[in-house]
Amino acid sequence: MAEFDQELDACGLNCPLPILRAKKALSGMDSGKVLHIIATDPGSVKDFEAFSKQTGNELLDSNEDDGKFYFRIKKK
Repeated sequence: MAEFDQELDACGLNCPLPILRAKKALSGMDSGKVLHIIATDPGSVKDFEAFSKQTGNELLDSNEDDGKFYFRIKKK
């Protein structure tokens, strides 16, 4: 697994909660730090793509494994 500075478990949460939790977590992080998010909402894939475009935070990668979705977002 790639490196990250903080992890957010958003499993069981539906839109928009994973995004709101990620936004809150990122707000407390320093620029350049990486937030790793685990979610179970299939809609979160498009949500995090849109979120990174809107906020300027970089979506480093996203993947899915066994019904869970993993994202790494680098704070701008």
